[in-house]
Amino acid sequence: MENQSHSDGAKNLLDVAKFSRRSFLALSASMTSCAVAEPLMPVSTGQVKTTSNTGYRTPTIADAASPLKSNFSKNAGITFTRVQCPGNFIAITFDDGPHPENTPRLLDIMRARNIKGTFYVIGNNVNLYPQVLRRTVAEGHEIGNHTQTHRLLSKLSNDQVRKELSNCRDAIGRAAGVQPRTMRPPYGGLRQDQREIVHAEFGYPTILWSVDPLDWKRPGASVVTSRILAGTTAGGIVLAHDLHAQTIDAMPATLDGLLRRGFQFVTVSQLLAMQTAAPSKS
Repeated sequence: MENQSHSDGAKNLLDVAKFSRRSFLALSASMTSCAVAEPLMPVSTGQVKTTSNTGYRTPTIADAASPLKSNFSKNAGITFTRVQCPGNFIAITFDDGPHPENTPRLLDIMRARNIKGTFYVIGNNVNLYPQVLRRTVAEGHEIGNHTQTHRLLSKLSNDQVRKELSNCRDAIGRAAGVQPRTMRPPYGGLRQDQREIVHAEFGYPTILWSVDPLDWKRPGASVVTSRILAGTTAGGIVLAHDLHAQTIDAMPATLDGLLRRGFQFVTVSQLLAMQTAAPSKS
């Protein structure tokens, strides 16, 4: 009986080992699938330290301030893909950050050229990397609301949309002490009735874009640059993502090319404040 018991015990241990191995492989496969299906959220494997930039000094308020007005009227409009304005002004925007490595590298590139942009951030990422958001604000960039978890808002209830926006707004406030003044819906998906609710309750116009280089498909830095240079015109709103390294690689040539063509960079709020024509009701 003792030998039989010993044999049964060994068999059970072998079964457990096989089951554990199968379970581990299944779990690993499911985790990989999730990573592919949800590329927007960085995977945290521990404390991620922002890349050091020993040459950076926080600017004074006077240095960070812009002489251009940014106090656009609440009646300016509900949805914008571009803005009719005097002069060769454009707004460059970056979605889905902050990212612990790519965003600081982008900030270095923009600071070297004295270019200000607008960053549409995800609340969950703000909670992960508040120090990156604080630096973004300190260097004079504008922060926009891109929801808490990057869900397709057009498929959500009105209360769910409110929660996505308010949670992101609160995360931004906790991290950097500022409040977003505009929002961009993930994937550009927001129904007209939802846009009107968001505008009425949050004061946010919905900001879309006039130039989309499809950088999220990672076509290569040179392609991102050529698409942005080919599509940008005065009053345009350029879409890009600081989540992707290729996009950051493209920015020196992109920004230098736009500067050579005489474009002047402003934040989205500044662009809205320059509006000279009646906005579309869409």
